[in-house]
Amino acid sequence: MENEIIVGLDIGTTKIACFVGMRGENGTVKILGFGKTKSEGVEHGVVKNVLLAADSIRKAVNEAADQANVDIDEVWVGIAGQHIKSRPSQGSIMVPPEHRLIEQEDVDRLIAEQYNTMLEPGEEIIHIFPQQYYVDREPISRDIPPVGVGGKNLMADFHMVTANVQNLQYIKYAVQEAGLKIKGVVLEPIASAKAVLNESDRDAGVAMVDIGGGTTDIAIFYDGIIRHTSVLPLAGNAITNDIHQGCNILKKQAESLKVKFGSCLVQAVSENDVISIPGIPSQAPREIYMKTLAGIIHARAKQILEQVDYEIKLSGFHQKLIAGVVLTGGGAQLKNIKELSELITTTDTRIGIPNEHLDAESVSYNELMHPMYATGIGLVLYGLEEAEKCCNPEAEVEEEPETKTKDIFADMMPEPEKPVEKTPETPEKKTKEKKGPGKFEKVLGDFFSSVFGEGIDD
Repeated sequence: MENEIIVGLDIGTTKIACFVGMRGENGTVKILGFGKTKSEGVEHGVVKNVLLAADSIRKAVNEAADQANVDIDEVWVGIAGQHIKSRPSQGSIMVPPEHRLIEQEDVDRLIAEQYNTMLEPGEEIIHIFPQQYYVDREPISRDIPPVGVGGKNLMADFHMVTANVQNLQYIKYAVQEAGLKIKGVVLEPIASAKAVLNESDRDAGVAMVDIGGGTTDIAIFYDGIIRHTSVLPLAGNAITNDIHQGCNILKKQAESLKVKFGSCLVQAVSENDVISIPGIPSQAPREIYMKTLAGIIHARAKQILEQVDYEIKLSGFHQKLIAGVVLTGGGAQLKNIKELSELITTTDTRIGIPNEHLDAESVSYNELMHPMYATGIGLVLYGLEEAEKCCNPEAEVEEEPETKTKDIFADMMPEPEKPVEKTPETPEKKTKEKKGPGKFEKVLGDFFSSVFGEGIDD
């Protein structure tokens, strides 16, 4: 897999970004090309207009391909949206008698059987994360893999992530319309975690919170394993809309105000600071107090972080997050959001940027060192790891047990079966095949032959 090139496509609500990368030094990812464009046809992380979304995808991919000087034909795609759900599951299989010890094919069969779990209509499994393995009903330590353990029964707890089939189909249509194939679909917080977390974070316990434009994505890790995932339908665009309506200004101006002058803490802003906003033609400029702006941002940011805190407590791991909360995504650039998060979650918080996993020789290195690009860079890292597993399946993976994925589009649009051509039967007379005498008939024949002579052997 030397020098294999992976392409990640982040289809977001506010932007569509494409990243072309390869493995760098010390396990980092080296970005060879990067393209970004305004997202059209996408709402809350869901493709609503296939043609508009495809046009945005095409622009971002072409820009990245030109910069990297490569041809792009398949991509790893991030997925989010309110339709994403998660649920626990448990499965069990009997180990075949010919297996003296549990083998890898037994583990694979157990995980594969989870794809047959009964789901709500219109749902499709996109990830399955093993949580705990049991051999003959006894739990085994995470440090001891099930392969090589002796036993007759293999059981495991799983964390399953599902998505709406129709929304998956729209993503497929948009990518195909842009002239590309989907290599795999990855839940966006899983990809973001690849870029901003390290092994120590995942072992200690951490909540990764990706505040994007349309959704806020949450992934909670503990003991090296992903334990909880959630997607909230509130994010940065909700704050922008509040400023747009509350200050009676254009959306473009509201977004600029949020990024340049906004604060999540009202007490951190001076009473007398005023911002002058150019008015539309024939109208005078508008003056907005920064205290007013901070109050609007604080109210919505507080609501988002309170829902994040609720999800953390719902997971049952809120008292085990030694590494605290890591905020990433475009919303993480809001001033004082770290302090507000610590007030609401009562947990240490930091801003997650892909500095640890991004190779210094990457193009646009300084620009990419931003939380809003965590998902795209994480998609490239995810694709590289999957490619390395395929090339070296026996290599030990020191990180958390990975999700098992399948081609989620394989069963959506099955190709029509070719009709089997039947050859017409010839009107020959069917003859009944004559069978030879069985054991019983032979004994009976011998008896009659001894009594009546050899003329009635048959």
